[in-house]
Amino acid sequence: MNREIIIGTRKSRLALWQANWVKGCLQKLEPAYSYRIVGIKTLGDKNLDTALAKIGDKGLFTKELELALQRGEVDLAVHSMKDLPTVLPEGLAIGAVCRRENPGDVLVSRKGEKLRDLPAGALIGTSSLRRRAQLLHYRNDFKIVNLRGNLDTRLGKLESELLDAIVLSYAGLHRLGLGDRISQLIPLEVCLPAVGQGSIGVEIRAGDKEIEELTGKIDHYESRSAITAERALLWKLEGGCQIPVGALGTVENGRLLLEGVVASLDGGQLVRSSLSGPAEDAAAIGVELAEKLVQMGAGELLRKMRRENCKHE
Repeated sequence: MNREIIIGTRKSRLALWQANWVKGCLQKLEPAYSYRIVGIKTLGDKNLDTALAKIGDKGLFTKELELALQRGEVDLAVHSMKDLPTVLPEGLAIGAVCRRENPGDVLVSRKGEKLRDLPAGALIGTSSLRRRAQLLHYRNDFKIVNLRGNLDTRLGKLESELLDAIVLSYAGLHRLGLGDRISQLIPLEVCLPAVGQGSIGVEIRAGDKEIEELTGKIDHYESRSAITAERALLWKLEGGCQIPVGALGTVENGRLLLEGVVASLDGGQLVRSSLSGPAEDAAAIGVELAEKLVQMGAGELLRKMRRENCKHE
């Protein structure tokens, strides 16, 4: 009898889409195995009333899946790469960083307006400090409203809470066939994405050579290099709680360009820079850009934000 590969995932519609996408890819490449998806509820799925910044985002959407991996209840876990903490639990590894979708953020507005056309004092829904800070830097008259829940829930709140707009990731809407809801692709000059945004990650047990070889078949080198740099930058900057950091790596002809941004919570101060080098030096480039941002003033910004925003830690 063929070995059954058990795939762990969150239970949201988008998470299940991603798990089924991974399953479909693996079935095509390695049909000798059978595959089964198991849905697991995470802390982030259970606590939908509290702002992410108040409960922290370390493993918020991954911990229960990682425990299932460690206990041998699943053979691999499928995540949005942006949800994976920069330091994985002992004994776990990233088996694949899948080919990245457009990593950017999008605006979904109630009346179809773009950012520049929204009325003064427009109410914009997002739970992300990164989006909040960059949007307020772009227009400090915006009123940012905390918005939690899965994609369908957040789209529903656009109407039910009479928001002018909400900000989501392009990848999530596109994957669920909701691209027609997009009012604007937010320019990267306005808002850099979250680290890892747009890519599906596959987490495995370190040392499981069979699963490592299997998942390696859907690993995408350029995406992994770009996101490795982004994760190294975030690892160097972060201090144990959610902070408004955006980053985007792109790889072309073996060269990696990494852009990074740190902004104050009110958007009043913003530090942004970039660095490039060989793609094989991705992690070192990420650390170097983080150090550059700190020297440009991001260090003091982050210290101030941690004092204000991480009292719960």
